[in-house]
Amino acid sequence: MVKWVPLGKGIRYREHPNRKHGIRPDKYFAVRYQVNGKSCESGLGWASGGWTKQKAVAERVRLIEEAKAGQGVKTLRQDQRKKAVLVEAQELKQKALKEKEQKKALTIHKFFHQIYYPQIQKEKKLKAYQREESLFRIWIDKNIGEFSFDKVSKGDIENIFYNMIDSGRSIRSAEYALTTLKQIWREAKENGFASEMPIISKSLKTKISQNNNSRIRFLSHSEADKLLDELKSRSIDLYEKSLISLHCGLRASEIFKLTWSRVDMEHGIFNVLDSKGKDRSVHMSESVNETMQSKSEGKPHELVFPGRENKISGQISQTFRQVANQLYNQGVVDRRERVTFHTLRHTCASWMVMQGINLYLVQKVLGHSTIQVTERYAHLAPDQLQLAANAIDKSVLEHKSEKIIPFTKKA
Repeated sequence: MVKWVPLGKGIRYREHPNRKHGIRPDKYFAVRYQVNGKSCESGLGWASGGWTKQKAVAERVRLIEEAKAGQGVKTLRQDQRKKAVLVEAQELKQKALKEKEQKKALTIHKFFHQIYYPQIQKEKKLKAYQREESLFRIWIDKNIGEFSFDKVSKGDIENIFYNMIDSGRSIRSAEYALTTLKQIWREAKENGFASEMPIISKSLKTKISQNNNSRIRFLSHSEADKLLDELKSRSIDLYEKSLISLHCGLRASEIFKLTWSRVDMEHGIFNVLDSKGKDRSVHMSESVNETMQSKSEGKPHELVFPGRENKISGQISQTFRQVANQLYNQGVVDRRERVTFHTLRHTCASWMVMQGINLYLVQKVLGHSTIQVTERYAHLAPDQLQLAANAIDKSVLEHKSEKIIPFTKKA
């Protein structure tokens, strides 16, 4: 049984059975006190740890004062635990602040190579991340790579754009460089390396928006027949892809990703999934339907047009470019007027509009994200405006005729 020795004023101690402190047994001090009718006892510590009767008296007074001040009755151990929690919280806060400062001090060059580039190599296609690396190395890194994100100004960002223009690069290429920087910056912000990216001036935004990079070339029916005949003589596979794009408006990437599970032969429909974040169904033309019927259907998970090693293709065969250049691109300087594989999709939209299909339906068939993209075909349907006016006239005349009371001659 432990034997406690009172020292008066709520102080007592017990001796260690074996351990000495000097020539005497080591003593363990404890205090007792009462506040607002509530009693409490708190162990303090050993004399070998520095505790004495005087320190015990002072600690008892402190505990009573804190309890009376409204902090509640608590033991020394509870008090020490609270202090330890506060110290730990402060240390964690300081550590987080230090990590934040270290992140903010990381240069854009290091962030790109240590964090951003390894990530996009896992997420994006080879061609896409190689282009971003090239733009970063040649233009972004050269201008702001040595800065941390918070040291970059609006002027620094705009210099990237104008340096590219001064070097003979197109507005489109310069815009893509800024888009790449925005993607890098967004990733940095989400991971605590950067704040908001500075906003470029209105004048530069206007310069970019006024740049017309849309393709204006589409094929006539005779031109399309000639192109398809030449492609068919060189590659059946390329001919079939081209026919689908021309008649159904599918993008090259959408054709590459088609599996047999997405081809509804019974109803003559292509189910295009996850294309730019959306799904859509596209009906086959009669020629496309016949072409698909003639193909040997594979297993549901198999690609309709497999690339090398049965993987998804990355780009259209160079044969298409060779044929297009030979037939239609000789001496063409403006890239908007050159015939490319995308021209087939552009032609599909143009033919639909010229046949009176409204822009809303064209948008749904082609999978445009906004109607504004589709509106560039509006000029191909000038008669639609007259049809709208005629519809109003017809409606007014019908209303007037309803109000006319027929005249009947009296007998």
